[in-house]
Amino acid sequence: MNSPSATGAPYDAHPQAGGSPRTPGGPLDRYFRITERGSTYAREIRGGIATFFTMAYILVLNPIILSAAEDKTGAQLDPAQLVTATALVAAVMTVIMGVGGNLPLALAAGLGLNAVVAFQLAPLMTWDDAMGLIVLEGLIICVLVLTGLREAVMHAIPQPLKQAISVGIGLFIAFIGFVDAGFVTRIPDAANTTVPVQLGTGSLTGWPMLVFALGLGLTVVLLARKVKGAILISIVAMTVLAVVLDQAADIKTWGLTTPSLPDSVVASPDFGLLGNFDIFGAFGQVSVVTVVLLVFTLILSDFFDTMGTVVGVTAEAGLLDERGQVPNLGRVLLIDGAAAVAGGAASASSATTYIESAAGVGEGARTGFANLFTGGLFALALFLTPVLTIVPLQAAAPALVAVGFLMMTQVKHIDWDRYDIAIPAFLTIAVMPFTYSITNGIGAGFLAYVIIKTALGKAREVHWLLWGVSALFLIYFAIDPIEQLLGVK
Repeated sequence: MNSPSATGAPYDAHPQAGGSPRTPGGPLDRYFRITERGSTYAREIRGGIATFFTMAYILVLNPIILSAAEDKTGAQLDPAQLVTATALVAAVMTVIMGVGGNLPLALAAGLGLNAVVAFQLAPLMTWDDAMGLIVLEGLIICVLVLTGLREAVMHAIPQPLKQAISVGIGLFIAFIGFVDAGFVTRIPDAANTTVPVQLGTGSLTGWPMLVFALGLGLTVVLLARKVKGAILISIVAMTVLAVVLDQAADIKTWGLTTPSLPDSVVASPDFGLLGNFDIFGAFGQVSVVTVVLLVFTLILSDFFDTMGTVVGVTAEAGLLDERGQVPNLGRVLLIDGAAAVAGGAASASSATTYIESAAGVGEGARTGFANLFTGGLFALALFLTPVLTIVPLQAAAPALVAVGFLMMTQVKHIDWDRYDIAIPAFLTIAVMPFTYSITNGIGAGFLAYVIIKTALGKAREVHWLLWGVSALFLIYFAIDPIEQLLGVK
């Protein structure tokens, strides 16, 4: 995508070709500043539609990720209800961002954040408790924005560690994709081997595995060719192939979802998950320290990913002001925090701003007017649940691997020659997939950073907030001996 302004100047400063500023049209034009920002209704509509089709894959992936996990009681969320919740939150919050923030930034359930909910929170508590923590996280982000404490939080974590967290989550998501597809499987203990995982069942077999392999190949080719909507195209193509194979071949199982043709394409949305959350329920399931660290993990992932996305997309649109700041930033971040609250309240996981919004910018979107069409299409998807719930894991898993790759690209920004930052970054990245825990990865990185800086006589370079969080992580990792020492167990 080409940046619309080589200097990064806001569109408000751009005159028409004739040399005079553009004159705004009707009230809608003036409210969204469409003409003022050098855009047109056609560009905004085209951009809004492009953004939807670029990020519509979340309507498939979010239900698959969340429904595949079990909570502490063994309960699972209903895929059809998750489609409704995911589409509803995306539709409402995208429109609110457009009207309230007037930037072409779409929102939906965040990849990475939903992995935290499914594989970190749910096994420790009930789904209501896990979604309650999402609501709590969103409320805290709103408070941080309103009080200005976001600056302190932003400066507390070194930039390379923030990037390492994104990379680690990317590897974790890719690993989940390989496992969900059956490409990587766990070797039973009875095998008497020290190797914990293997390729398939020792080899790759079966039609479902072919769907995954072809889907992965198609996805990476489309990404390499920079085809817009690459992930969605791959999901749709492989789902069609899976439906054909399921009809033509004798396939014993596809796993969680069988790609059989639905009785109807349209159905009424199922809002059964809305309101199923308990803000303080987690405190009765796990220790206070664990709850604090889990919420901190959610805040860290959500807050900084949002900041990077908002700045990146806005800069691409040429809308940064003379000081390089995002217009209406406080309002934008507040809406993003409210989206996290909405996601938890609807049991759709935390919703956040999507980097795929850049696709709409590439098509000409410069205002929140584009969001009305992105949100409108998400609203339309509420009635397409039968179609969206036939996608098998093997067709969706390549998208997880691709998203993992995209998140992995941030590793280039880490200075690997500086061991005082490279080692903590490495541990952050490695521990996440190897322990199947995002929290463990962040904790290992933070502790390593504090210890190494102290050993090098650079303890003063560590922000006081990082000292406090690292102390919490130390208690988190040593909770068992501490409980034994205090006689809790």
